[in-house]
Order: sequence, then structure tokens, then C-alpha cells
Amino acid sequence: MRIIQIIDSLEAGGAERMAVNYANALAAKVEFSGLVATRKEGTLLAQLDKRVDYLFLNKRNSFDLKAVFLLRRFVIKNNVKIVHAHSTSFFIAFLLKVVCPSVKLIWHDHYGDSEFLNSRATLIFRMTLPFFEGVISVNQKLKDWSDQKLNCKNTVYLPNFPSLVNETGTPTFLKGIDGKRIVCLANLRSQKNHFLLLLVAKKLKVTHPDWTFHLVGKDFEDSYSAEIGKKIVEYNLKKTVFMYGSKNDIQNIMRQATICVLTSKSEGLPVALLEYGRCKKPVVVTDVGEISSVIQNGKNGFVVPQNEALFYSALVKLIGNEFLRDAFGETFFKMVSSSYSEEGIVKRYLKWLQKIEK
Repeated sequence: MRIIQIIDSLEAGGAERMAVNYANALAAKVEFSGLVATRKEGTLLAQLDKRVDYLFLNKRNSFDLKAVFLLRRFVIKNNVKIVHAHSTSFFIAFLLKVVCPSVKLIWHDHYGDSEFLNSRATLIFRMTLPFFEGVISVNQKLKDWSDQKLNCKNTVYLPNFPSLVNETGTPTFLKGIDGKRIVCLANLRSQKNHFLLLLVAKKLKVTHPDWTFHLVGKDFEDSYSAEIGKKIVEYNLKKTVFMYGSKNDIQNIMRQATICVLTSKSEGLPVALLEYGRCKKPVVVTDVGEISSVIQNGKNGFVVPQNEALFYSALVKLIGNEFLRDAFGETFFKMVSSSYSEEGIVKRYLKWLQKIEK
């Protein structure tokens, strides 16, 4: 089997991590594994396995024919049979199909606003997806959407999975007191709802002033990011909430974390949540997307509505009970290891592809 992954950028996001995870996992399992970044490189490039063939297209716009034909040359040169397009890279995969009809396309839908699927546009998918052999969805809601709204005939739900990588670059040292750090792995996007986190931080500062929050994720330097900065000043949280931007040394950061959180208002199946579990971290998370299928409230973490008081209350329970933190972390780790392992999901993926390759 000869496969490439296509992704628009290699910035540290969920879809981007999964494109790298698949390419790396397949390097030891198939004849050829490649990865193509279309528009932008990024920090995840350093995590790509040396056995993975890599190409950067430097695509300038949606109809960049130079990029399309560069991709075509790469596919023909390496005798690629299957093109696995992640997220919005489905469009260049479609254009590739036009100029290289022999390849078989699959699309991996990582759509993060799965709570708002009714407002998602469908026309572009109806035009292009008939040229694809199948669709992978990262949660059941997205699979149902593909089945019902797009009438896709070959869909499969494959959960995201965490993957061990070689961490590179300067190690990140979190501020604050050891044993009193709360970490949130989430790019600064509106769906991640950092404003709920800041409200909780404001409340916690009064009752537990030694505890600090650490926000790790790409800062897009937009209005959302600017508003977060304003709220940190307004709530007097400059010595309580710290922002680090995008980082590659996630395992190192996790070793410094005491509790991990997600305050999202919409999710698919966040890779960050699986990273928390792999690192045995106790969590407080909001009840969106597939999160409640991973976290059983009161058994391996706390799942709460998007409510400041309830989130704060759950966090305080963990802060005050080290035994509970350890128990949640161990139970969560076992759950992720058994149900979201790289080995198990890649095995299902390859079995699904075998039917497509015939």
C-alpha cells in the first residue's frame, strides 16, 4: 500500500497532529508513507518520522495549478495509490484527481464545530466528494452528517489517537508553583472558549491564589486573542494566567501539569484530551462533542456543562483531593490505552483501506 497524507499546514492543531500521526504510524506498516503540506509549514514538521517522504507545495490560492502539478509529479514519482486528504485540503485532492485520475481519494473530516452542523455549508462537498472513495469522521455526529446530508456511501468513524513523538527544541518551563498548575492545550480559537476559563480563573484566584493556569496553543494574533489579553488585565490575572503560544514539547509540559482542562463550546474528539489521558492527568472538561464518550463523569474525570460555577466547583474538588487526582489519572490512562491506541485504530484504518484499494 502506497499512501500520502495531505494537510494545509503543519501548525500545532488537532487535524495537523493527526495527519502527522497517521503518516508516522504508517511508515512502519506500508510500502510508502508520505505527507504533503499545501499552504504552510510549522512546528509539527520537526515531529515527522524520517521514514516519511515529505513535500511542501507552498500553495498560493485555491486554484494554484503550479501546486497541483507539483503534487501530481510527487504522486506519480512515488507511485502513490491512495491520497488521504485532511480537513480543507480535500479541494486540492479533488484537483489532483482531475489531472491524475488513477489515484483514489479519501477525506478525513476533522470539523471542530460539530455542535453547529446545521449551519455547515454542503454545496462544495456535494460537488467534490463524488470523486472520493470514502470519508473518515472523527466523531459519530460527523459520520451521521456525511451519511445524511451528503449521502456518502462509504463512511467510517475512526477516533483520533495520541502518538509518542520525539520532542525537539528548547524545553518549556511553566511558571507558577510545582504541584499547583492547571494546563489547557488549545489553540486560541473561539470554539475553545477561553473566556469561560478566565472566569473560572478569576473565581479560583480568590479561593486558591497559589494555583495558576497555563494556556498552550497557537496565538493567531487576532481579535479573539486580543480580547483574551484584555480580560486577563481586566480580571487582574497577569500573575495567575500565563500564555505560551504553540509548543512542541507536549510531554514535557504535561509532566509539569497537575490538572488539565478544556472549556470548549464545540469539539469533535480533541487530540488534547487524549494527550491528557496518555499522560495520566486528571481533567475537568465541558460536555461537548465526543468528550463524554471518553470521560465518564466522576469515574475518570469531571464532565460539566458550559457553566462557570459548575466548572469551578469540579476544579476545586480535584484541587482539594490528591488521591482523587491520582485515581482519575490512572483510570483515564487505562481507558485511552484500551480504546484510543494508535495500534488499534491504524489496524482498523488499514482494513478499511484494503476494500478501497481493490
